[in-house]
Amino acid sequence: MDERDDWTAARLLPTMGIRGQEEQEKRATSVLLAVMHAVPEFGHALLHELGAPRSPRIDTYTEVRFKGAEKTSIPDGAIVCERGGKRWTCLVEVKTAGASLRTEQVAGYLDAARERSYDGVLTISNDITDGCDHSPLAIDGRKTRSAKLWHLSWWQIMTEAIVQHRHHGIADPDQAWILGELIAYLDSAASGAGGFDDMGPNWVAVRTGAPDRTLRASDPAVRDVAARWDQLVQYLCLGLSQDLGERVVVHRPRKQDQNARIDATSKRLADEGVLQSAIRVPKAAGELAVTADLRARKLNVGVSLQAPTEGKPATRLAWLVRQLPDARGDILISAQYANARQPITATLEQTRQERDALTYPADPKRPPREFTVALLRPIGNKRGQGEGSFVSETRAQLLDFYRDVVQNIKPWQARAPRLPDVPESVPDEPSPEPPPFVAIQERDFGDAIDPQDTVPIWQATTTPSDGSDEESEFADSDG
Repeated sequence: MDERDDWTAARLLPTMGIRGQEEQEKRATSVLLAVMHAVPEFGHALLHELGAPRSPRIDTYTEVRFKGAEKTSIPDGAIVCERGGKRWTCLVEVKTAGASLRTEQVAGYLDAARERSYDGVLTISNDITDGCDHSPLAIDGRKTRSAKLWHLSWWQIMTEAIVQHRHHGIADPDQAWILGELIAYLDSAASGAGGFDDMGPNWVAVRTGAPDRTLRASDPAVRDVAARWDQLVQYLCLGLSQDLGERVVVHRPRKQDQNARIDATSKRLADEGVLQSAIRVPKAAGELAVTADLRARKLNVGVSLQAPTEGKPATRLAWLVRQLPDARGDILISAQYANARQPITATLEQTRQERDALTYPADPKRPPREFTVALLRPIGNKRGQGEGSFVSETRAQLLDFYRDVVQNIKPWQARAPRLPDVPESVPDEPSPEPPPFVAIQERDFGDAIDPQDTVPIWQATTTPSDGSDEESEFADSDG
């Protein structure tokens, strides 16, 4: 054993010695903005959706001060990008750990940005939203007319750093090392930058109230759990993005904002006791449906895909089963048939042992239209993280299902049409079956000899030998 195994590695961005919330926020702000300046590829990846120009350099500042008539305004930082005579500037407000952004403070920074013709204000906290244009705060829309409000979660920043560092690669080795040091800093609990780890103080009450059918959509506790479910699913998408190197997103109806989505989630939670979302992974065979049924106390993670349109019903099922040779046997497979109300369902183990396990009983020759593969487990009961918690169990089940099923399934695709074989001979005369295009060495389509244009042998032999144009006496005869 090397004695250095017990030594502490020197870090460019150490977390040691952080005392208190204020110091944690100041250090996190300085560390992030400094790395955005030092590693422009990473900085521009974060600022791209904010509309910032891809400037040669990103200038960053901390503790900027604006003296007002009543008091001095001190945002945590500022970012400036300049390119081609255009200057883009935004103020930055940062919160770490469990600290929440304050509405009146951010509104004041928006006023300061508007007065100075800055482009907007960027807030950073552990609140996860579904995009930089969605803020966890309810800000008067009049304040964001000329100065925009953006938001990034620390988990989103961590995801972008990992994707750039691990999958895209940073060209400059020194910049790559600096970005790695930022990842190590954010990975420390002392930094105050986390993901999603708590379903909130209302989780137990809502979870126990769902089977009793006592929930109401307007209840603040129900809305709180619906909002936290929204964050949890976004957290899972970002986590998958870190490992896959692809942008994984939540599928949502068009033109549905965050408030409308939480309203819909709250209503379904109260009416059915169900929390449900769909996750889109690029190039996957289908969307991942994540459904938490609080009444049945079950979590269902599944994917639906179109069944093949060729072959016998059992052959079409075998196409799916062959792609899951190592998947656990308790995975459920459902086959949906046309004009059938309910699908036929069996475990993967049953389909391996019985070739006709999923054929339609009333009509074994009826082909399946769609397959759904799902993993069903009990939901986690605890509100926080750790073994047995809802967050950890949901995350583990999603990853298990993706690893065993989703990444191994290829969507069915019909085979390309085949060319006919090259014929041994091709008729010289026109035919209802002209030569196929593959008959390269034979005559082409349209080159057949027309029998009406040929001169009979007997006619040719009676033509006058002197070459005159007079026809033979036999030409018009009936003989």
